[in-house]
Amino acid sequence: MPRPPQIEAFSFQGQAGSLEALLELPEASPAGVAVVCHPHPEHGGTMQNKVAHTLAKSFLKLNFAALRFNFRGVGKSEGQFADGVGEAEDVLSAVTEAKRRFPGLSLWLAGFSFGAAMAIRVAVAADADGLVSVAPAAHRFAGKLRDQPACPWLIIHAEADELIPIEESIEWVDGLEPGPELVVFPGTSHFFHGQLVTLRDTVQAFVTANHAQSPPIAS
Repeated sequence: MPRPPQIEAFSFQGQAGSLEALLELPEASPAGVAVVCHPHPEHGGTMQNKVAHTLAKSFLKLNFAALRFNFRGVGKSEGQFADGVGEAEDVLSAVTEAKRRFPGLSLWLAGFSFGAAMAIRVAVAADADGLVSVAPAAHRFAGKLRDQPACPWLIIHAEADELIPIEESIEWVDGLEPGPELVVFPGTSHFFHGQLVTLRDTVQAFVTANHAQSPPIAS
């Protein structure tokens, strides 16, 4: 019989010290692993953020293991904020941990806002099999990508985003060739208030369509 989903709180080593993490395992043997990155550390972002939590649950329902972690200087993670440079290193450390625990499985990166930009920055180096970016602060923290991720890539943005204007993201996406798939949520604010179920469904549909081993969505 399938086991209940399992949650493990632990830490792993990053370049600035120990990083606090949370690993959620699906009921069956994982079909893949997702590393989920939280929003800006200096604006209250943690791995418990509701959008990051929704991303983790989206993958968990598709039989992925979901690894969330706190960037350096957040919660019990050691170190201090490093203006995106060190945080990109943190994502790569989380990827290393995910690959160590789940060798050979498909690896997806996901993130919200600042965390989405960090995942974008390292997706090529991480050899990600898929990328989900929610309200990415890409123009500010990902800049001009030397190499664009070639994996399946979904960007979800809120039309009424008060922190990262939709026009800014569209301009950035238009500079990519070929560009990622962009989904805009009408009348929605940056934190996706009242839209988390739709966000989850959108992510699950994209992952299912782009991950050959994805099983049907759990009830």
